[in-house]
Amino acid sequence: MSTSDPADRRGPDGPDRAADLPPVIARLWGRSAPPRRGPKPALSVERIVRAAVDLADAEGLAAVSMARVAESLGYSSMALYRYVESKDELLVLMADAVAESLTLPPLPEGDWRAGLEAWTRAQIEGVLARPWYLDLPLTTAPVGPHRLRWIDRAFAMLEPLGLTMDETLQIVGLLAQHVLGEGRVQVETRRAAAETVRSAQGLPGDTPERDLDERALAAANPYADYELVLSRLADPETYPALTRALTTWEPAPAAPDDRESDVGFGLDIVLDGIEAFVARRTGGRPGSTGPARTA
Repeated sequence: MSTSDPADRRGPDGPDRAADLPPVIARLWGRSAPPRRGPKPALSVERIVRAAVDLADAEGLAAVSMARVAESLGYSSMALYRYVESKDELLVLMADAVAESLTLPPLPEGDWRAGLEAWTRAQIEGVLARPWYLDLPLTTAPVGPHRLRWIDRAFAMLEPLGLTMDETLQIVGLLAQHVLGEGRVQVETRRAAAETVRSAQGLPGDTPERDLDERALAAANPYADYELVLSRLADPETYPALTRALTTWEPAPAAPDDRESDVGFGLDIVLDGIEAFVARRTGGRPGSTGPARTA
């Protein structure tokens, strides 16, 4: 057998399946070349990524650069390039690090819907806690081990239903899109309100949201005037359906947390749709929560 045969490229546990991986994938999965002999290096990929995440948490993703991260660690930018090839690669590593920081929900006891709800909510809360995650470019799409653990957990929750691989992946993808969509609406609404408050109060543009008055932020919500426009300016001839709806509309009781109320409402609708699909697809097989399919 030729020495160039992949089967001969072996690691400590057998064939080295990572030998031909792109560098960023190898780095994500800890399969990059081991350091040369000598003293243990003071820096590591993990330290660099942690410093970058801390910087983004404090100042937003725009503040993250190789120079700023290096400065926070007490090194030069060139020192970082021995561990991370570029800023683009660093952003990929940061995306996976965020997934590691979230608490993976446990497998539910026979209730796949409750499991997927907890799985989705945990990620929405993660996005809201780190709004800069939404600013990551699409080039951070390569999946690392921590993001893959979340996908694996969702597959485990859906496994008893007997869906196909493609069907399961579509459901997981739909929920992932819901996480990003819900998170973006919440984050962008908050950002827009904060910008309005800073401008109205003559505050510097980099004034943190946490330092702004919550009542002022609520009043500056871009959707705050929506009800006023509907009730005062939407005439019956131009907007007949909305006018009819308004005649029977009564404000819902204020929830303790309006954001949580919005998240729960949207997620319930998405899960209702998935449940209807599962019932139709499984036809009442074990694990299905829907009625049996009839001819």
